Amino acid sequence: MSSRTSRPALVALFTAGYLAAYLLPTVVGRVADSLRLSPTQAGLVGSALLLSSATAGLTLAARVERVGARRAARAGLLLAAVGYALAALSTTTPLVVAGAMIGGFGSGTATAVAATGIAAQKDPHRASTLGLLTVSALAGALYLTIPRISEGHGLPFAALAATALTVWPATSRLEGPATPDNCAAAAPKSPLPHARSGLLLAATLVCWSMAQNALWGVSSRIGTEQAGLSEVTVGSVFAVALGVGLLGVIGAGAVGVRLGRALPIGAGTVAIACCVVLSARADGLGSFATGEIAWNTLYPVVLSYVLGLAASLDARGRWAVLIGVASSLGTACGPLAGSALAESAGFPVMGTVLAVGLLLLAVPLTAVAVHTGGRPLFAGAARRYSGAPVGAIVPPSGVLEQPVVELFDIESTVETPVYTEFTAVGPDGVEPEPRAEGQPEMSSSSYASTSAM
Repeated sequence: MSSRTSRPALVALFTAGYLAAYLLPTVVGRVADSLRLSPTQAGLVGSALLLSSATAGLTLAARVERVGARRAARAGLLLAAVGYALAALSTTTPLVVAGAMIGGFGSGTATAVAATGIAAQKDPHRASTLGLLTVSALAGALYLTIPRISEGHGLPFAALAATALTVWPATSRLEGPATPDNCAAAAPKSPLPHARSGLLLAATLVCWSMAQNALWGVSSRIGTEQAGLSEVTVGSVFAVALGVGLLGVIGAGAVGVRLGRALPIGAGTVAIACCVVLSARADGLGSFATGEIAWNTLYPVVLSYVLGLAASLDARGRWAVLIGVASSLGTACGPLAGSALAESAGFPVMGTVLAVGLLLLAVPLTAVAVHTGGRPLFAGAARRYSGAPVGAIVPPSGVLEQPVVELFDIESTVETPVYTEFTAVGPDGVEPEPRAEGQPEMSSSSYASTSAM
């Protein structure tokens, strides 16, 4: 996808694709209440939605350019609108699950197209930040309005369907499918670069996203069951948390990569682990609001740097899509994992387990971020020297760096030295071997010992 693709269109598409994950707590909670499902069964509905989204991303990981961004985006938005509308209007569990999965596949398609386009931008971190900013603002507004309009699962699904339809006009600014003339140039067959870093990041992000959404998927239950708050109060806390999270996203966009990616990702994950413990142990409005607001402030900041890191691994956006799929897989498992842990051990123990996992995951995430900044990922690996572009061929580890000399017109600025043939006798009285053509002459003191240039 060309870097000239409209950024507002990509941001709108990103918002439509990511909104379902942001509304996950209210979707899971309302499905459980309206369909009279157990918390684990309701978590399975949310997991089915997000798993379908991940499947769409995996299917389109390297096919967006061939299919065409406009065509893929419109197909995804249409599936999202139809699927979520079906879930909103249905009153039986099978139809709600089917609609959620159809809509989830559409959301995943929109996200895959947006990730591919964002990776081709000159500043993918800023584009990712704008997408997170928009989806956070929209989700916050919905958390304020949905509890005050009606009960039941229909309204959250209807909001997802309406968002997909609203974003549809923006797809006209996306590129069409590759033509026979530019197909080879648009989508050359090449292996994925930075395979080791990408695979490690993808595997780690599955667990990282699962831990995040294990908490997020049961946050509504923590507020209503453990902290004793009403749904309106919990929705207001979520709205405020997402609103404050906008400040974090704005700050991340302003700072950019001046601090690198390793520090925000590593330190941010450690701080998130502390927020998870605080939220899971909340027993009143103060502790619940503090934990949720702090978590929602840090999570999108760290996620924006992770998405920027994924985009930097491949300009064609393949790693961005695949790592987004890995994140969606973890997100899909989150509601089920959180519900199962909460039912078996309680919310506080669940928070402790998730926090320990996040602390362990901070190590490989930081290692990948450091590696892409120019340091070896593993001991003995080749180093990427300062200033070398991603994918550059680098000398083996341990080779001394040579001074860099800029060459302009070498033929006009460099004179070829002319050597005169001569015969000399060394200090030991032995005549040296004849000198090869072009070999510089040596002084008499150099016969016994020479040094490498």
